[in-house]
Order: sequence, then C-alpha cells, then structure tokens
Amino acid sequence: MFAGFLAQHGFDDASNLVGGLALPKNHLGVSLAQCAMVIGVLFAVLTYTASQGSAVQVTLPNEPHLKSVHVIWQKRTVPAFQVDAIWTTVLGVDLDAKPGEHAAEAVLTMDDGRVERREIVVNVAAKKFPTTPLKVEGRFVELSKADLARSKVESREANAIYERTTTDLLPREPFTVPIPGAVGKNFGERRIFNGEPRAPHSGADLSAAAGTPVHATNRGRVVLAKNLFFTGNTVILDHGLGIISLYAHLSRIDVKVGEKVKRGQFIAAVGNTGRSTGPHLHYETRINDEAVDPQRFLRAGLRLGNI
Repeated sequence: MFAGFLAQHGFDDASNLVGGLALPKNHLGVSLAQCAMVIGVLFAVLTYTASQGSAVQVTLPNEPHLKSVHVIWQKRTVPAFQVDAIWTTVLGVDLDAKPGEHAAEAVLTMDDGRVERREIVVNVAAKKFPTTPLKVEGRFVELSKADLARSKVESREANAIYERTTTDLLPREPFTVPIPGAVGKNFGERRIFNGEPRAPHSGADLSAAAGTPVHATNRGRVVLAKNLFFTGNTVILDHGLGIISLYAHLSRIDVKVGEKVKRGQFIAAVGNTGRSTGPHLHYETRINDEAVDPQRFLRAGLRLGNI
C-alpha cells in the first residue's frame, strides 16, 4: 500500500528527491516499502534530503490503534493525515534555511492515550542563488514614514496568515500553474533595487501580458484580497496544512476574503501594481511559513487524496 501510494502520486521510491519534494531514505539497506513496515518496531530514523527552498513530504505507516500524528518542525506543530495505509504531511524548507542537519519529530498518539515518538532528520543542501540588480520607482526603496508604517502593518498581517495551519479544506488534486503554460523563474534571487540590497525573491515570476487571467493553483480559501504596498493588488489562498499561495502585482481582483475557490478558478488578472518592473505575475508558495520554490513544488504533483 505504501509503495502504491508513492506510485499513485508520481514518486519513485528509488529517488530521495523528486521534483523538489523530498522522500525518505533509510539506513537499513531495504526498500522504502520494507522500511515502512519495520519503523514501528525498530524506531528507525527517517532521513530526508532537501535543498534550500524545497518541500519535504513526511510519510509514516499506519499502525494498529494509531489515532493521530503530528510533526514538530522548526518549533511548529504540523498535523498529519491518514491516506490509505500511511500518515502524511508536508514540511517547508525555507530558501534561507541553514545547510546541514535539522531535527524534526513525529508524535504518534494511540487511541488509549499512549504517545510514541519517531526521530526525523532533514539534511538541507545549500543552493546558490543569483544576484539581480533592478530599477524601480524610488518610493519603493526609500520609504516615506507613512509608507514604512503601512508596510509594517501589512507585513504583520501577512505573517499572521503564514503562521496559521488550517485543516478543514485540503488539496485533493495536484497543484497547477496559475497561468497555463507559463514557467516561473527568479525564485531565490538576491535582489538589488536601485543599488540597495533587499530580501531574496520569495516567489517565482510568470511572464504574461496585463489582463491575462490568473487561476487558483488549487482549491482553497481566500484569506487576503486587497492592495498592498510592495506587492500591489494581492490575493492569498489558504490550501490547508500550512500551504499558502500568493498572487501579486494584479491589475484586478475577482474574489473576496472568506470565499472558497476551486482549482483552476479565475481569481484575478495579471498587472503591474506595487513594486514591479513590468506586467507579470508574482506567484509564491509558502509551507509552514517557509518560502519554497513554486515551480519545483508544482513538479512534485503533491496531493493529499480524499481527506
């Protein structure tokens, strides 16, 4: 069942990293399916390898009397869900994560109240990101007092969204590109605006003409839909399990906060608002408040089944 789940979701159990989404590797010299069968007995350490700005799908086999599972990662509690014969969840590895070993822990609660723990290690590999100089309107580099105050309020609002983990609406299908046929680029670039270094580019830019329809990358709930100082007209969708998608620099917004949207639903149109050098879509994916490469996440074909 474990191997079948991987095949169903497009993963190859001979590989440790597929499309930017890491899969477990064990130290027992056996296949992943065999490893899954003996983890509960041997308490083997689940080891994953992931590059900066990628995602890790944690999988644990179901066990008799197992009631719930959650993973503690980067001081966050991330719930897992049962899909057929396994429990699974997704962890984000930020583009600025320190290379090396990072510890996580799976906490298993049994129906009689007993709690068991499984050790998880994520080996983060360094990735080199280019530096790009850009020329933008001066007010987006040297902020006025009013604009600085506004940007701080908006940053706190966005961070509060990123830090939430909801479980009532989860993806049932793979994530898709919000502009069909478009290829995202520039994720992780170190940006220099008007000669001043700024934060790394936390999303991918999709080239498109102004007015091009923008579609929801997966089903979710609209948690923000308004104009922001840096990203202009912006929509943020909550897909559950700490997975967030953001669409920025829009010319118009066609959804409202609280609205549930379907995968592929028209939600906005490409524009050039905010700190932008021309019409395009800034498309961002965050997992557990960690910025991950949307293009690699899309290639992973992740879905959590009919939960």
